[in-house]
Amino acid sequence: MYTQNLLHVNEYAVDHFVPFAFVSHDLIWNLIPADKSFNCSKSDKLPIFDKYFDNYFELQELAMKNVFSYSPKNKLLQDYLTILPDLSLLNSLSKEDLKNRFKDNIYPLITIAANNGFEYIYIS
Repeated sequence: MYTQNLLHVNEYAVDHFVPFAFVSHDLIWNLIPADKSFNCSKSDKLPIFDKYFDNYFELQELAMKNVFSYSPKNKLLQDYLTILPDLSLLNSLSKEDLKNRFKDNIYPLITIAANNGFEYIYIS
């Protein structure tokens, strides 16, 4: 997502979109696959919201809908309750509505983290 490098099975890291040092949790809505070397250099830096949110959302939507369609009672889905308190609405919400629910939860976290001294990622 950050580097546009293809990731291969067993050759990627799991990254916290909002740094773990800020949110202190491993809820699935905050986890994304990342290039291993990039993840090491990213450390606790924040993603630039306007640059990375769309790709982050696409990954999360795909994961959420796949788990829901194959295993609607899967415990992983409980992690999404902060984003979508009624998971039965998942397939009836428009993509834009779901995206807005993610934005409404993620953007404030990134803003608060930045206001508390977390730096942003800068990739040339």
